Amino acid sequence: MEETELNPPGPAPLCQSLQHGLLELFEQQFVGALLVDREARVQWITARYAALLGLDDPAGALNRPVEDILPHSRMREVVQSGEPIVLDFMNYKQHHFVVSRFPLQDGDGQVVGAFGILLSERWQPLKPLVDKLSQLQETLDRVRRDNAGSRRARYGFDDIIGAGAACRDMQRLGQRAAALDTTVLLLGETGTGKELLANAIHAASPRRQKPFVGLNVAAVPETLLEAEFFGAVAGAYTGAERKGRDGKFKLADGGTLFLDEIGDMSLPMQAKLLRVLQEQEIEPLGSNRLLHIDVRVIAATSRDLRALVDAGLFRADLFYRLNVLPIRLPPLRERSEDLPALVDSLLAQIADRTGLPQRKPGAAALALLAAYPWPGNIRELRNVLEQAVMLSDGVALDAPVLQRILPVAAAVDPPPLAGGGTLAQQLAETERRVISETLALAGGNKTEAARALGISRATLYEKLADPRLFPAQTGPSLAGLVR
Repeated sequence: MEETELNPPGPAPLCQSLQHGLLELFEQQFVGALLVDREARVQWITARYAALLGLDDPAGALNRPVEDILPHSRMREVVQSGEPIVLDFMNYKQHHFVVSRFPLQDGDGQVVGAFGILLSERWQPLKPLVDKLSQLQETLDRVRRDNAGSRRARYGFDDIIGAGAACRDMQRLGQRAAALDTTVLLLGETGTGKELLANAIHAASPRRQKPFVGLNVAAVPETLLEAEFFGAVAGAYTGAERKGRDGKFKLADGGTLFLDEIGDMSLPMQAKLLRVLQEQEIEPLGSNRLLHIDVRVIAATSRDLRALVDAGLFRADLFYRLNVLPIRLPPLRERSEDLPALVDSLLAQIADRTGLPQRKPGAAALALLAAYPWPGNIRELRNVLEQAVMLSDGVALDAPVLQRILPVAAAVDPPPLAGGGTLAQQLAETERRVISETLALAGGNKTEAARALGISRATLYEKLADPRLFPAQTGPSLAGLVR
């Protein structure tokens, strides 16, 4: 067969590169055959193939992008790569076919088109492979359905630990956000639980049965962020997946997209995100088609977006678009009343994961934790508790263990102690003070005090009887407190 330059548009130049008898052979022997030019536009198609695709007249396919008539076609991939796909499998409706695709070149070796043939599913030599492929495809589809179903919120408002005023305000605004289908902006230091709150908002919203998809903007290289957002068609860029991929907006369609660390996004990407929020349309990389989506966005940042806007590093129009319902997450140092409950919850989670006995913090340990500023917030608290659990031999979580773990650079400033003293003396004084104050607040009721301290009543009696904590001369001062 003589290689002839393919000059689109129009079928004549392409058809001239194939002998008329060969075309007739394809018509008779194969379920379908297809010819595209260098732009992957259809230049020739057999009548049987056109009928299979639902076309009344093969001429209706001419000069159209091949994806218009066959959405998952890989003909464009062959044209762009110049590499044949000798044997491949293709599903169309209820049929399974073996497909071969070949590039067409001119006299200079330049790819000017591609030719594909569709073999019948009754083609016996490959029928076992087709059957196996069908089984694998069914398994893959089932896994994909399961994965789609697993894109659900993992947490609800019941998972937010804390009953202090700051935590209650945060939850109240979160529940209001769940009832309103609007953009939400979560503001808080790193480790304050922004993703947990985003999960809870989605789980309590009308979109709860749809996907919850998260993306940390700061964790994705700038060159890949657009593909992560909007997806890409096959061959859209070097390294792109063979069959293309859906972006996070498409995966979250109908549900919620959580964009963490939105303040780290570049200005060009900010402009594209703004357009999506305004139009609810995305355009995958390498495609010239707009896809309509229905996505609720919850954005989060640990940075001061207003300051970034003033510095020209964040678009003011995007800030206003995101800042419809802002919710501030308080840092841990403003939630001292929630600390005991948080510690107990985290220690229970650590015990479940490690299989170790659940540790119980003493009063001195809680006092030490309460005095620390927690720049890493709950995430740092979890890390410190995990280390303490690994270093503790008994069930009790003691202050000396925590003192060794807490960073020296951010050392705890303990309450002023009369006369100073050794570390053991200062810890004992701190524990004595906490117990005394708790007993006073409980009106001397040891049961209530023990519950508030997170220890048993027997342990409280032991500590009250410990001369290192309560020397004999302090006894009279406690006598009026306890009962």
